Amino acid sequence: MFPGQGAQFVGMGKDLYEQFPAAREVYDRADEILGFGLSKLCFEGPEEELQQTRNTQPAIAVTSLALLRVAIEESPTLAEQPGYVAGHSLGEYSALVAAGSMPFDDAIRLLRTRGELMQSAGEKNPGTLAAVLGLDVVDCEEICRESGAELCNINAPGQLVIGGTKESVVRALDYAKARGAAKVIPLSVSGAFHSSLMKPAGEGMVRPVATAAIRDPLIPVVANCNATPISDETSVRHELVDQVCKPVQWSQTVEFLGKAGATTFIEFGPGRVLTGIIKRMLRKSTCINVNSAESVRVEL
Repeated sequence: MFPGQGAQFVGMGKDLYEQFPAAREVYDRADEILGFGLSKLCFEGPEEELQQTRNTQPAIAVTSLALLRVAIEESPTLAEQPGYVAGHSLGEYSALVAAGSMPFDDAIRLLRTRGELMQSAGEKNPGTLAAVLGLDVVDCEEICRESGAELCNINAPGQLVIGGTKESVVRALDYAKARGAAKVIPLSVSGAFHSSLMKPAGEGMVRPVATAAIRDPLIPVVANCNATPISDETSVRHELVDQVCKPVQWSQTVEFLGKAGATTFIEFGPGRVLTGIIKRMLRKSTCINVNSAESVRVEL
């Protein structure tokens, strides 16, 4: 599993870079691909620049994939093919690299482009996101219809993210409180990601995705848009365009994996949000979080 935006922090991956040559190769290659010091931005900031989505997206992916590479070197059993891979939002690109569907170079270039397009769409169509806790999907769908907001992330039962224009989100949060939401949390973001306000970004991704070196995944990738496995390159290309404007179906992804018999989950990347969700939803599962140099040796 690979996390999405929101996991970034200044200093992420620095310990990995300093201790493991394999990680240095990953970060140095990303710097070369992008033509600027992404690694320095990850390690030193400034924070406000790292938090720009055009930087955040490749930064999280590079850190996640550096952790994966080092973990495989340190723990040979990880080289065995998993049953499935999945990633949340931009994490889907890391999942595709792990599945052998996309070269690292193409993934980093695409994420830089994706971040620039989403940042630009947020400027053209200003919007925001907010977390709603304690309400189910049906309630939030009704709230969105009444307010003009949209469901953007369905992360877990009772843990949803809505988005839209700032006015529509303010209305939606008022309605959510009136319906008994346990908590509503406005999020500090530059746009209403995974909503219709990102349409210019989705359209902008069509050509870059069409020309990227994508092939059939060697491992089934559970898609963000419909929480079902995709196993051919055409489906991958459609998914990478569609997921910009459609909600991330992470709760359904976890449900699918549980029903498919998955019992061990490993999250590679900064933070531990996805691990926390799975522990909550699949209580009997084994969850491993690989987010630092100290955690890269995994025992299965």
